[in-house]
Amino acid sequence: EVRLVESGGGSVQAGESLRLSCDLSRHPYGSDCMGWFRQAPGKEREGIATLNTRDDSTYYSDSVKGRFTISQANRGNIVYLQMNSLKPEDTGKYYCAAKPGICWLPSLSGSEYPFWGQGTQVTVSS
Repeated sequence: EVRLVESGGGSVQAGESLRLSCDLSRHPYGSDCMGWFRQAPGKEREGIATLNTRDDSTYYSDSVKGRFTISQANRGNIVYLQMNSLKPEDTGKYYCAAKPGICWLPSLSGSEYPFWGQGTQVTVSS
């Protein structure tokens, strides 16, 4: 069974940092793409960062580029999202997801990902 578990969320002030972690119980066969997504109340889910676990290439949405960094450890079984210079508009529930098959970035569409974690809440106050 493939399970993804996020952790590291919390409540911070604007300008502060958080690091989210995503632990995979088992990497989906042939899965090269890992992604971080978020959903704010009343808004659609947004893909914000993706990682090709084979070559470490990454892609970021314009909303987080330059502030967030996606990375991996343990051969892709742990995926991090380092979030710096947080803003109130970064508030939302953050999810990691895994996609089997060849990873062609940007791969920011959530519909491409069959495996999801339960999410972790991030709240940024001004």
